[in-house]
Amino acid sequence: MEKTFLEASRSFLMVIDPQEKLMAVINEAQRVIKNISLLTHLARTFNLPIIPTTQYAKGLGPYVPELAPLFEGLTFYDKVEFSALKNKEIMEAVDSLRPARDTIILCGVETHICVYQTALSSLLEDLRVVVAADATSSRTPQNMQYGLAYLRQLGVQVVSTEMIIYEFLEKAGTPEFKAMLPHLK
Repeated sequence: MEKTFLEASRSFLMVIDPQEKLMAVINEAQRVIKNISLLTHLARTFNLPIIPTTQYAKGLGPYVPELAPLFEGLTFYDKVEFSALKNKEIMEAVDSLRPARDTIILCGVETHICVYQTALSSLLEDLRVVVAADATSSRTPQNMQYGLAYLRQLGVQVVSTEMIIYEFLEKAGTPEFKAMLPHLK
């Protein structure tokens, strides 16, 4: 695991499948939605590329209404693969960011399926992988815990949303800090 601070200039955010029909059955869905929102505001504040994915949108629907406005104007990548990086269009989007951006920040659902498999594929692609643990979940708490435990074993950085936010911010009083402050209250 790389032992350096996260750098906004080297990072991008991938938001995995917070869709209406899926989030309706996710454990602690409101926690996940709140933290995905925070990460998306952070990405916009620091001009990080954002790659939003959907899992079979025809069946699982669009993003939940609380999040949908945050992604207006972005290209959504619909997939049937559980690992987002096994989808050709998503992999092309990731490749277009490299080598400058070599750190993927993951959030979304489900921890033990799409988030885990995307993280593993990212490691195999030599990306630094950071998972916002409180911005992910599964249908059951047990599957979320199994997923996070295995991600740690693989060497993924499993951290909280606020850890990522404050690592990017570095200090108070900056324009970025002031931009994020309303979302952190």
